[in-house]
Parts: sequence; structure tokens; C-alpha cells
Amino acid sequence: MDLIKDGWFTELSPLWPGQAASLEVEELLYHKKSKYQDVLVFKSKQYGNVLVLDGVIQCSERDEFAYQEMIANLPLYSHPCPKKVLIIGGGDGGVAREVARHPLVESVVQCEIDEDVINVAKDFLPGMAQGFYSPKLTLHVGDGFEFMMANQDSFDVIITDSSDPIGPAECLFQEPYYELLKSSLKSDGILCSQGECQWLHLDLIKEMQTFCKKLFPVVDYAYTCVPSYSSGQIGFMLCSKDPDTNFREPEEFLSKEEVEDMAFRYYNSNIHKASFVLPEFARKVNVV
Repeated sequence: MDLIKDGWFTELSPLWPGQAASLEVEELLYHKKSKYQDVLVFKSKQYGNVLVLDGVIQCSERDEFAYQEMIANLPLYSHPCPKKVLIIGGGDGGVAREVARHPLVESVVQCEIDEDVINVAKDFLPGMAQGFYSPKLTLHVGDGFEFMMANQDSFDVIITDSSDPIGPAECLFQEPYYELLKSSLKSDGILCSQGECQWLHLDLIKEMQTFCKKLFPVVDYAYTCVPSYSSGQIGFMLCSKDPDTNFREPEEFLSKEEVEDMAFRYYNSNIHKASFVLPEFARKVNVV
């Protein structure tokens, strides 16, 4: 399928039937098939450089921080001492950038299966790929499942930055994956995974919450607003092995000066708390 036509990229996916979104293209920068997926990067008129995997927008330079800061800091500021962190996916480097800047984090391991995505990010998304150059980071190009099976009871926080539940990422939205996450966390460990859109995938969110509640004593769902994503919203599934965890109250309430020092553009402690307040249509089917 021709993803760019008449100067416009249009996102079409069976995950959101009956709707589409388009961005005007200024220049095609990269388009090849990796071993795992179709990888496309283009310079857009309004959103800067845009990374697309299998026809679906993963990030744009204009609004990526709204996703990266939240998927990283919601779990990090919910844990009293997140020293050791594992990232599954996140090939653009944005989550690694956010995790590495947290003052309590001492080491970050990232497992990304598609090296082509990493290289493309370094070439075309340098603001995000700076995460790969942190001295705290150890990058593992390979299967995250295999890595976690070999590293049990090891991490304070695990973050899954995945694409949507179709193709290579489908298994990351199923119960066996969360069982593996649980076994790789320490006794008070926390996980945060890309949790899909309330407007599009409410049934999937409810299904995920249901099996997560079987595995973890504390489960919650938060969301952020990202204009370049379909329907402009994306969520996060958060789970803790510690029954005393309260995701809605951050462990540290950051002052305005601290937020500025961290160079946050989206995350602050009030946004942390507010992100768990769901609109009524979603709250009614929420099982947590």
C-alpha cells in the first residue's frame, strides 16, 4: 500500500475501522522493511519528523513528550526508590531519555528487537534518540521475553513501550506477558505498559484490567493526550506487586522549580494525579 499519496500520509488501520487521520508531508526521509516491520520516516509540515511502523504513527517530534514523559514518570514517581529499570521496546529512545534523567535511577536496561528502528531514530529523531547515549543505559537488541526469563526478580520498574496489538506487538497485550513481567519485578516492583485508547479499545482495556487484577494487588489506568495518535489519546496500564502502592498519589510532589529543572514539558505532579481521572463513559466499564 502506498502510505504517502498526493503529499499526504494517511493512517489506515483495522484497529480503528471507519476512521483515518492524515498529515501533510514535506519530505520522505526513510522507507524500508526491516526484519520485523515496515519502517517509514517523513518530515511533516506541522509535526516535525514522524516515525511510522506498519502504517501507524509511533511518534512525532512535535508531541512525543506527552507520551514519553507520562509512560516513564507515572511508574517512576509511584515507586519509592526506582533504582533499576527495564524498558521493553521503545526503539525511538524517548522512554530511555526520560528514565535516565530521573535522579534515583541508577541503571536502565532496554530490550528492543528491531535494530533498524534504533538506527532510524538516531538518524532522524535525535531529540529522542539521545536516550541511547546515557551512561546509565545498557541496550540489548533482542527478544524481551527471553531477557526477562533469564532475569527474574530483578527490576524495580518495568516499562513496556509497544506499538498497537497487531503484528509483532500483539503478544504484549496478553496475560502470559504480564505473568512474565510480574516474575521479573522485585517484590515491590511496578510495571507500566502502553494501554491503548479509551475511544477505540475500551473492550481490550477492560480485558487487560481483568487479568491484571488476577496477578497484581494494585492495578490502575491513566491516560495522556497526544494529537498525532488516532483519536488523540493513549492510555497506560499500571500494576504493582506492593499492595500499599497508590498510583494516584505520587511518592514525591515536585515543585515548580523541580519541574523546570527536569525540563518537563508535560509531566508534573498535578498531571500525574489528574491522568487517572477517567471520563464517565470509561469509568463505568473500569474494573479497577
